Amino acid sequence: MAQAVEEWYKQMPIITRSYLTAAIITTVGCSLEIISPYHLYLNPTLVVRQYEFWRLITNFLYFRKMDLDFLFHMFFLARYCKLLEENSFRGRTADFFYMLLFGATVLTGIVLVGGMIPYVSESFARIFFLSNSLTFMMVYVWSKHNPFIHMSFLGLFTFTAAYLPWVLLGFSVLVGTSAWVDLLGMIAGHAYYFLEDVYPRMTGRRPLKTPSFIKSLFADETIVARPADVRFVPPPQEVDRD
Repeated sequence: MAQAVEEWYKQMPIITRSYLTAAIITTVGCSLEIISPYHLYLNPTLVVRQYEFWRLITNFLYFRKMDLDFLFHMFFLARYCKLLEENSFRGRTADFFYMLLFGATVLTGIVLVGGMIPYVSESFARIFFLSNSLTFMMVYVWSKHNPFIHMSFLGLFTFTAAYLPWVLLGFSVLVGTSAWVDLLGMIAGHAYYFLEDVYPRMTGRRPLKTPSFIKSLFADETIVARPADVRFVPPPQEVDRD
């Protein structure tokens, strides 16, 4: 069993393995009181005035207490982060890293701006960690890249992957958790999908081109040609010849 887990872990692509490891170590460290969550949460005042810039990163690594919700998000992180890195971003590690960087920046910006808007500022002020939102963003992007894959929710009903984010959002509402976290992930995911996939097809321009200095960090990656306009299509329907 231990050998199987070790093999599964080693087979993970580099970004997925690194993020999953950092998330588990951070969350376990906080549960054992080795690390204090008060040193990790997103606090714009401390970032600007006390130069605690690490908070811009650490708030994406802590997944609250170790319970069923933690296991739920670790599963989604390991599954959909890996699927994206191995398939949609195969041979494009730098692009995948840039997607996560873009998502983290958008989520942070939304929370900072939302905290200054009347009527909703209190809701945004209660968002201290964006780890769940970033995980949800990956689920959203994966669903957009694989819209026709058939899925089942707890064996209760089936649906296509295009509706996966909405199914999970509805489940969050049913169990009483905050829908804001999932909605932020959907917003960030849709922003990335539009700018990376939809807008280039409309205009021929790609605004989210990965900077060269980020590509230099992953110089050893295998370069794979990216089709200009390839999308999954619905499965062909059988024709009744009777």
